[in-house]
Amino acid sequence: MTTVPAIDLVVVGAGPAGCAAAITARRHGLDVVVVDRAEIGRDKICGDGLTTSALRELEALGLDPTLVASWIVVDDVLVRAPDGRRLTLPLPRDRGMFGAVARRADLDAALVDVARAAGAEIVERAAVTDVTAGDDSVIVTTEDGSRLRARHVIAADGMWSPTRKFLGVAAPEYRGEWHAFRQYYRAVSAEAARQLIVWFEPDLLPGYAWSFPLGDGSANVGFGILRSESGYRVGDMGQVWREILARPHVRDFLGPHAEAEGPHRAWPIPARVGRVRPTAGRTLFVGDAAAAADPMTGEGIGQALQTGRWAAEAIAAHPDAPLRAARTYETAVRHHLTVDHRFAELLMRVLARRGPTSAVLRLVGATEWTRRNFARWMFEDYPRAYVFTPSRWHPGVFAAPGAYRDVHAHATD
Repeated sequence: MTTVPAIDLVVVGAGPAGCAAAITARRHGLDVVVVDRAEIGRDKICGDGLTTSALRELEALGLDPTLVASWIVVDDVLVRAPDGRRLTLPLPRDRGMFGAVARRADLDAALVDVARAAGAEIVERAAVTDVTAGDDSVIVTTEDGSRLRARHVIAADGMWSPTRKFLGVAAPEYRGEWHAFRQYYRAVSAEAARQLIVWFEPDLLPGYAWSFPLGDGSANVGFGILRSESGYRVGDMGQVWREILARPHVRDFLGPHAEAEGPHRAWPIPARVGRVRPTAGRTLFVGDAAAAADPMTGEGIGQALQTGRWAAEAIAAHPDAPLRAARTYETAVRHHLTVDHRFAELLMRVLARRGPTSAVLRLVGATEWTRRNFARWMFEDYPRAYVFTPSRWHPGVFAAPGAYRDVHAHATD
């Protein structure tokens, strides 16, 4: 890789946030180089679930779900309340996709293909070893000694963003709001192979456990705990995982022949948007580098795609005015995410206890309307605090179609 002078944009990280930024920037005519320390197609620790907002972003980026091998459409969400009751929450039918699951290795590789087709240069196995801000550019240095000079940088390099550290805007003691654990299982039961389930286990609240189908007889199984509320320490999670897998309702759901594909993996999830700097001069932080995950569920793919797009749009709108680009991006994050995250944090205080969580789910299950609309809200069909922010109201939001209305990729039915 040779030094390229005066690149419009260098994107650090080729995950969903970085690819969304690269594709959007290319559509606006910017020169884009994406660098990633790993080889494309590597396994990324994730729950693999795709919400409605994520699906709409992926469709707008041009991703074809039929090219993602593990893609499976989710039609219903099965929930087990802390008191043991099971509740089926239906997503809308015949109006597109409102939920899906896909292995991150497959999804990320497909997104990189879209970015390449859009004209972005993708450089694999190129860890960034330094980022230096100058008056009129940012210098990004990779481990082979190559130096890229860019007018703008979008850092999509994760929870412990090296770019943040190099620019001196990292929080050294930060460990994330959530910590999650996942393991792939094969030969799961027929139900687990097609049905998404969320277990609200009393000892995990406001966290939860899950099993997400992957379309090939396997499932992504895991759990997440909120550090500030759970009585568990991160060091306890291995033992907790073994206890969860031994619980009869979990074991029965996965089936007698389910077996682990490989070792379990754990990862932290940052969910403190609005409390970390999303910009540093000509550098904009997106996805986990912006701590943009949902504080209620830990989901972050939709937010990664959104922040990547907003950052690229801000740069495209102000290519020669980095401060205006930064302010534009900060405004977008504040307008679209900050209020919803504050609302979710308040709601988590209610869901931290068994009684209120069971009561909420009883109310949710009262009618077909409440079940359907809670599923839509849970899957981010519209923003968490939308009804409390009239400035964002627009006609038809509660009747908006899902994504990919003309595509049928590995439907569960």
